[in-house]
Amino acid sequence: MNPENGIAIAVTGLAKRFDDVSAVAGADFEVRSGELFGFLGPNGAGKTTTINMLTGLARPDAGSIRIGGIDCSGNPRAAQHLVGVVPDESNLYPELTGFENLCFCAALYGLAKREREARARQLLDDFDLTRAADRKFAGYSKGMKRKLTIAAGIIHRPDILFLDEPTTGIDVASARQLRQLVSELHRKGTTIFLTTHYIEEAERLCNRIAFIVEGRIVRIETVADLIQPLQARQSLQLSCENPVDRIPIELGSRFPDFEFSLTKKGCIRVASDSPIGVGPLVRFLEDSGYVVTEARRLRPSLEDVFMQITGLEAEVMRKEKEKGGKRK
Repeated sequence: MNPENGIAIAVTGLAKRFDDVSAVAGADFEVRSGELFGFLGPNGAGKTTTINMLTGLARPDAGSIRIGGIDCSGNPRAAQHLVGVVPDESNLYPELTGFENLCFCAALYGLAKREREARARQLLDDFDLTRAADRKFAGYSKGMKRKLTIAAGIIHRPDILFLDEPTTGIDVASARQLRQLVSELHRKGTTIFLTTHYIEEAERLCNRIAFIVEGRIVRIETVADLIQPLQARQSLQLSCENPVDRIPIELGSRFPDFEFSLTKKGCIRVASDSPIGVGPLVRFLEDSGYVVTEARRLRPSLEDVFMQITGLEAEVMRKEKEKGGKRK
């Protein structure tokens, strides 16, 4: 790869419409060589549409794309040899075994038989799939399918890897293992473009993050820079045994300098630009007949930033993704 000025991916004015819906509206961003770049947004924000344009699966209506210093605007597949793609849904063949799928993908990239078989066995071992090598892909669990799909995406040792929602719909243990594999690929120098709706995943893995909302990129910064403005803001979470629907109103009348809200899990969120004393809050609630089971201070997180930018909670975004949507 011959990136220009250390830039692996450069996008200017990227746009795509579907009938009267603007899926991506004039996106501008750069991904640095060796960077793990997160693309974060709610379901229908334009994440998958953007990846499809970057990987040549969809033609943009406007804008330019350069990958590894190669202008892909006129020829979307000009940089295909530099790129690995892991779609949000597996594109492997259910009737082939894990080993056969990897060998087939390697053949598409021109690897000789001996090399592709050695590479396939190496990846099966790296991804803890050796015992399933001769089983048909159709019989794999969801987590195993995701791992083999990622293995297929890097069979040709690409410089740039596009990962579209890699941990959606799989169990916790498999998701944890996949994140470790992604981190290891990044550590070895692979440039990774990751779309996800899991905010904690983006916060844990990514160097920089772009927020995309309704087809428009609204913020691009490092995780630290995104969170930094919230560092001075105090945040507290209270849990009660009793129903808490009216608690924010009662607390707000007694403590007007604090902001109170309810979380989706039925906890009370307290926020303020000044220090929050736990004792007075707990005493007020207990004097009002509530049983407080937990009071803990919260550190600022990427979720707070996301809520501030989009008005959506992470839980809402997760449920939207699980239901699916017309526009990705």
